Amino acid sequence: MPRFPNVSEHAHSASHRVYSNLEQRALAEKQHIYRLHVGDTYRDPVPAAQAERQLSSEHPGLHNYAPVHGEPSLIDAFIAYVEGRHGETLNPDLVQVMSGATAGLSVVCQVLLELGDEVLLPSPFWPLSRGVIATKGAVPVQVPFYTRLDEPGFDAEAVLERAITDRTVALYINTPHNPTGRVLCGATIDAMMRVAKRHDLWVLTDEAYEEIYFDREPPDAVWKRADIRDRAIAFHTLSKTYGLAGARIGFTHGPEGVMNAIRGMQTFHTYCASRPMQFGAVEALRQGGAWIEESRSLYRDAGYQAADALGVPRPEGGTFLYLDASSQLDPGAVDCTPFLERCADAGVLLTPGRSCGDDYAKWVRLCFTSVPPAQLAAALQKLAPLFRTPIA
Repeated sequence: MPRFPNVSEHAHSASHRVYSNLEQRALAEKQHIYRLHVGDTYRDPVPAAQAERQLSSEHPGLHNYAPVHGEPSLIDAFIAYVEGRHGETLNPDLVQVMSGATAGLSVVCQVLLELGDEVLLPSPFWPLSRGVIATKGAVPVQVPFYTRLDEPGFDAEAVLERAITDRTVALYINTPHNPTGRVLCGATIDAMMRVAKRHDLWVLTDEAYEEIYFDREPPDAVWKRADIRDRAIAFHTLSKTYGLAGARIGFTHGPEGVMNAIRGMQTFHTYCASRPMQFGAVEALRQGGAWIEESRSLYRDAGYQAADALGVPRPEGGTFLYLDASSQLDPGAVDCTPFLERCADAGVLLTPGRSCGDDYAKWVRLCFTSVPPAQLAAALQKLAPLFRTPIA
């Protein structure tokens, strides 16, 4: 029981410094810094969605509270998007506008998780997912997974099954994937869903990169599967698909019983998402089709360029490369810090792999969409020699 001056135990799992801060080291070299450690885009969103285009004259009460549920026009626009992209018609009562997917996951975990409950978190994972789960007093159970998919004899179902305990209540799944760039095949998803159904687990499906896939047909969303619709809770965001990370607009949808509880819990978290940016999001959803297509092409070219320069497989989707840096480290190194420091000395910031999972201390993550193409090319020119010169 925390009393002054202590804080709760699970608060120690959260940190405002999710990534290693090597910026000061890079600045000491007095050179241009290439920030490839943050998952964002250099592209501006469609003009009608931009913050400066939201006018009080067009939206009376623009700076008042929005409905907790979300602006009706935004929910309608999202439902139309889902119909066009996924061929599914959602009940508007079962859609909740959130302050981004991060807030959506946080609210859902608050609804579903009790102290000591466990969530299967296949790793590596989106760095914030672990902390969101842990700050509820629950346990993110890390299961090395995405980097093992090509291993001979890898059995996705068996690996997850071994991590199940009597406290397991949910399975988190993300495809296209941050950080590996993998798009899960149907057989792997089948295996994951068998585990979820066998143990009566909730399925939390992260759709952040649903539109960022390369040289393939659009991947089917996990939440659409008829056999899990009663337990699947989906998280969508405009941050990646529409370049609106700063707007903090996302959507959560799922079965009726849980969505009623989620809407109630949302009231006590952020109350509502930003009203001005909800109107911007409407325009992104209505006008952003061509922008998405152009972005997908640009991101594919950037991802392939980065992978080819560093001598690793090309990503299937998403905005990251996830790289094993162990050959660039001394045998006694405990993590990737010395390599990250060499990268910072060259002016390039990368994310330490451990932020995506405890088993990945010697890995690093690179975002290939955070800077324009010319800057990416310059950064890769600095990085390539570091990746191609193994430590003896």
